[in-house]
Amino acid sequence: MKKTNFDLYLEAQLQDPDFAERFERAGEAWDVALQLAALREKAGLTQKDLARKLKTTQQQISRLESPSYEGHSLSMLRRVAKVLHARVRVVLEADEPRKVDALAEAPVPYRVKRTAAKPA
Repeated sequence: MKKTNFDLYLEAQLQDPDFAERFERAGEAWDVALQLAALREKAGLTQKDLARKLKTTQQQISRLESPSYEGHSLSMLRRVAKVLHARVRVVLEADEPRKVDALAEAPVPYRVKRTAAKPA
């Protein structure tokens, strides 16, 4: 498939490490927002219904479902998940090594020479 002008532009922008980091964080916020909205809708609840069950405001639910919101607390996500009969999973992954962090040579595996235990 031929790349669009936007694809080419995005590729160029992603070469900037600061932009790439912000872009990835934005994607994480989108994921949370979309998952919350989908679970709420699957439960047949409006934002106002969910807010009532959580004893909060519709505006707070709207904020949680906003892709630009990054203030999700684990305790609030747990409360929402409980009402929506879901669970919260947080996954922390190590960053992939950057090219500048790579070694010029492959590491040599460290081997320990094992000797048989001497009888006492």
